[in-house]
Amino acid sequence: MSDREIYFQEAERFVAGTVGEPGERAFYLQVRGNKRLLTMSIEKSQVAALAQRVAILIREIRISQPLIAISLQPIDNAPLEAPIDEEFVVGEIGISFDDQKSVIEIELVELTENDAEDPVVVTVALTLGQADSFAKRSNSLVAAGRVACPFCGGPVNKSGHLCPRANGYRR
Repeated sequence: MSDREIYFQEAERFVAGTVGEPGERAFYLQVRGNKRLLTMSIEKSQVAALAQRVAILIREIRISQPLIAISLQPIDNAPLEAPIDEEFVVGEIGISFDDQKSVIEIELVELTENDAEDPVVVTVALTLGQADSFAKRSNSLVAAGRVACPFCGGPVNKSGHLCPRANGYRR
């Protein structure tokens, strides 16, 4: 395995978290394991999509393998670990289920400027309980953003927003 491929076989912690106020938050993924802490920058929409796909995959596993043991874990609501030094920005994300090990593997590929660069690829193996906890925390994190405008559905800042459905008046 090269230094551009990082595999967390037994992740101790895998969470999404934010820094900043709603509307100006930066989203991160953090994984701890193998005596290492790795922080990656990620978009809010990627966190939402990843949480949704993980939840769907767990639901499908429960249906197709009803006897599989899923040890539910408490949701990790602790903040991100300091220092929050972003190693890279996440581009592509892959999700798979390893039937032999009964783990969900999440592959996070670095967003690169051009195709000539060799991206960093991080693979995190999570138990079904860890994956379920990650999905629940991530859904709560995404939902904790700004309130939606009841008229246009757009995000409302503390100072309000210019609502297109109200002809540009502040709401």
